[in-house]
Amino acid sequence: MSKADKIFVAMCEDIINNGTTTEGQKVRPHWEDGSAAYTIKQFGVCNRYDLREEFPALTLRRTALKSAMDEVLWIYQRKSNNIHDLKSHIWDEWADETGSIGKAYGYQIGVKSHYPEGDFDQMDKVLYDLRNTPFSRRIMTNTYVFADLSEMNLYPCAYSVTYNVTQRAGDERPTLNIVLNQRSQDVLAANNWNVCQYAILLMMVAQTVGMVPGQLVHMIADAHIYDRHVDIVRELISRPQHPAPRVSLNPEVTDFYAFTTDDLLVEGYEHGPQVKNIPIAV
Repeated sequence: MSKADKIFVAMCEDIINNGTTTEGQKVRPHWEDGSAAYTIKQFGVCNRYDLREEFPALTLRRTALKSAMDEVLWIYQRKSNNIHDLKSHIWDEWADETGSIGKAYGYQIGVKSHYPEGDFDQMDKVLYDLRNTPFSRRIMTNTYVFADLSEMNLYPCAYSVTYNVTQRAGDERPTLNIVLNQRSQDVLAANNWNVCQYAILLMMVAQTVGMVPGQLVHMIADAHIYDRHVDIVRELISRPQHPAPRVSLNPEVTDFYAFTTDDLLVEGYEHGPQVKNIPIAV
């Protein structure tokens, strides 16, 4: 059975059974009808996935892997903050009349900074460092830029990725691992979406620099289930679980900026029915 399913079920059970509620507190999110969107939350959740064992896709329901990859490409490859460059409509609610979500996500990845080695944007510096100083402990991206928060239509949720390389004696190639830090996560709507996104990002970067994709450690400061999602989550985690799908990338692509969603290869993805019409708090 999929290890991602087991991790997800255990996390949801822990939140529902042992979490704390924000009911009655002053909260920013609200439902479409204007009422406050309260949550049951757990602080400091850490989930670990190893891509050398299997790809971390849920089988309880289908995760749209190519759409998830497209959003990763939007942020880290296209370095865009405009929804017209994105195929899905996830960000439509936060876009202005021009399609911009402000100085968020891809905008920050594309900002260039000066280093002793030259001028790089965040993603180009990651690729440069992994090729030239792979065992550095300073390889990361960060989109939570305080000076620009007032010009972001939504503060970044998943905001930093730290890259770390390991190599055991006898390993033919180094292993690339990442830590994804997330300040807040709507577990039903976004958990496996984010996990699969950053698993794909890890695979893309590893293939670009000639490494093996290894561990994805996902740190969530506030992992929450909204009040109107609890019954949906209870039904979801009671479903049968299936083996993880086989997910790989086109081996002929070794340029990070050449990947497209057509290069994502998914085989044997058995899953339960999709959960439809999930209410989203904004």
